[in-house]
Amino acid sequence: MYLWFFTIVPVIMVIHFVSLRKIKRKAMLFANYEALEHIFGKKILSKNYPLLLLRVLTLVFLVFALTGTIIIYEGAGGVADYALAIDASASMLAQDYSPNRVEAAKDAALNFVDTLPAETKAGVISFAGASFVKQELTLDLAEVKRAISSVEIELSGGTAIGEAIVSSANMLIGSGKDMIIVLLTDGQNNVGIGVDEALEYTTGFGIVIHTIGIGTEEGGTVANTTFVSGLDSATLEHIAEQTGGNFYMAETEEELLRAYEDIAVSTTRQLSFDLSTYMMLIAVALFLTELILVNSKYRTIP
Repeated sequence: MYLWFFTIVPVIMVIHFVSLRKIKRKAMLFANYEALEHIFGKKILSKNYPLLLLRVLTLVFLVFALTGTIIIYEGAGGVADYALAIDASASMLAQDYSPNRVEAAKDAALNFVDTLPAETKAGVISFAGASFVKQELTLDLAEVKRAISSVEIELSGGTAIGEAIVSSANMLIGSGKDMIIVLLTDGQNNVGIGVDEALEYTTGFGIVIHTIGIGTEEGGTVANTTFVSGLDSATLEHIAEQTGGNFYMAETEEELLRAYEDIAVSTTRQLSFDLSTYMMLIAVALFLTELILVNSKYRTIP
């Protein structure tokens, strides 16, 4: 919303040129400055373009400072902490995996935890129509495995992917390491906050989200019902792309295991650098520069 302040730029320009006209009319009451300019061969009443530029740049850098400007880039990461978000909606009972999707997902997540180094912290979240914290971030990976094993189908209807992202991010914030969310789902976001809103929240923290789509895009039947769950792979790919992560399509148990294995050995992370303080310092420096110039070189003759 602070970007709306950029609309002040043309206002500053209009005020600048209107003020110049008034100053010139006022100066002409006391002397023929046009004649003096002809004699000296230079402008006595400057249009002060440098001052206008300084004022505009001061506003620009001030706005960027207020908006919290951040550079996001990919680089080599160090030891990371993980939040494992596992879909626990009713569609995860589909039997295109053995014995069903949720059990296959839990087995793959358990194998993933076994590959993590001892200094890694991990937490577990399950989600359906809401998100549920099964294990807060901890160094005790045995507790993490117990939390994964305890994941069961939740009664709340729907698939709240956006809320799962926000809950996972809240779990990771302040960890002091690279922060990674591994999001596994077989559905599409249909309750709670929107995915883009959730991504906007996580972007400022430099959190990487790897997404795993379990099942097929056509979907699979759930237990003995005629209900077919469908996978929104486009949204999962969008989530990964926006955060510097990878999207994995796991249509078999082998592909599911390989997805977790690839995440475990991934060496690139999304890193961030906050420019807000530097933008504010530049704005202050420009303001002081203008203040000095307007009282010296570009001072209006009284």
